[in-house]
Amino acid sequence: MTSIFQILMLLLDVASFFIFAHFIMSWLIQFEVLNVRQPLVGQIWYGLQRILEPIYRPIRNILPNMGGIDLTPLVALIGIEIIRTVLKNNEAFFF
Repeated sequence: MTSIFQILMLLLDVASFFIFAHFIMSWLIQFEVLNVRQPLVGQIWYGLQRILEPIYRPIRNILPNMGGIDLTPLVALIGIEIIRTVLKNNEAFFF
């Protein structure tokens, strides 16, 4: 059961990394530091969008329209931290 706990924590860490990478890339693309027309940048950007869209879509349906400000990554990170806290508080269940 310890391995299940470690796998869940690893998946939460990977999801957090993908969200941070997507967030940073969106700012770099917005400020024209990165160009989506470059093959590598475009592949990474669209790959991250395909990975994160199933996580973002339900959150976007709940959040109100903020007029250009997307708080979805922040809400997703808060959700991941809540799940991580619940898992850590119930860590004895996995042993």
